[in-house]
Amino acid sequence: MGMGTSIFITGGILTGQVIGLKELLGKEEQWPILLSTTCIPALLQLLILPWFPESPRYLLIDKRDDEGCKKALKQLHGISGCDGEWTDIEKEKNNFVDFQAKKPWELLTDRSVRRQLLTVLLLNAAQQLNGINAIYFYANYLFKQSGVPADKIPYVTVGTGACECITALTCGLLIDRLGRKVLITGGYTLMSICCILFTLTLSFQDASPVFPYMSMVCVFAFILSFGLGPGGVTNILTTELFTQTARPAAHIIAGSLNWLSFFIIGLVFPFIVIGLQQYCFLVFLAVCSLMAIYIFLFVPETKNKTFVEIQNEFQSRKARSADGAGTTLLSTFI
Repeated sequence: MGMGTSIFITGGILTGQVIGLKELLGKEEQWPILLSTTCIPALLQLLILPWFPESPRYLLIDKRDDEGCKKALKQLHGISGCDGEWTDIEKEKNNFVDFQAKKPWELLTDRSVRRQLLTVLLLNAAQQLNGINAIYFYANYLFKQSGVPADKIPYVTVGTGACECITALTCGLLIDRLGRKVLITGGYTLMSICCILFTLTLSFQDASPVFPYMSMVCVFAFILSFGLGPGGVTNILTTELFTQTARPAAHIIAGSLNWLSFFIIGLVFPFIVIGLQQYCFLVFLAVCSLMAIYIFLFVPETKNKTFVEIQNEFQSRKARSADGAGTTLLSTFI
């Protein structure tokens, strides 16, 4: 279900790009119809939601509804596959007896989950500030700079959406084989390399007719790298780094920052382009490289671990870090 979010978002982007072509609804007089098509998925969701099960963890841990939890598990996993999930949820429930779900402002002041919250905030901010939205917002400018003819740009843009959709599906197939940390660290590392190459190809645009095509390759490689790692894994980690008592508040905070970052990059990128011109992607190089380093050093692998085990690993890392700092301070004092 977590991977489904990324897959359907990328599918929605691709669908919007396709129906926005001038052969379909992309002409100016058809824009009202194009914009009104957003009501279709909204209506479908409203029709489907009454039959959608409530979160089993919410039912058992927050509401103490055993029967409702079992019913939801059977609906999600089938009769034979729900026993393991039930045992896992009960273990989490027993670890948090008499705990109440935290409000967002309570989570912000809770020192016990500060590192998890910092990680999730950085991941969600970086998901929007890493340059992927700059490519979508200003694809016309980027492809024009790359030497693509103006009448071909809409079709090239559809190719970018198709790339991300394919990699979102690929990420869903690989995430439980390679692990979350490998995919997201590798994704940000590849995006950093693409930022460097894209800057170089734009800088030498007029040196050879080959460079415009290399710029296009860099754009597609950047999108593929995003879809393979940050695009699909960020939402999963937001869920996995918290237990049920903190998870809803964490999603509210992370989602708010995600959309705020999305808004900021949409406003700021034109000024970055004006100021830095072909070097504009060096800003995103800094974001991607710093995130790759942070994830590699501080974020544990969460594959095949329960939420309680993940939280305990964060706590043990925090304790080791505190012990190391205390030892260093003591030795310095002596």
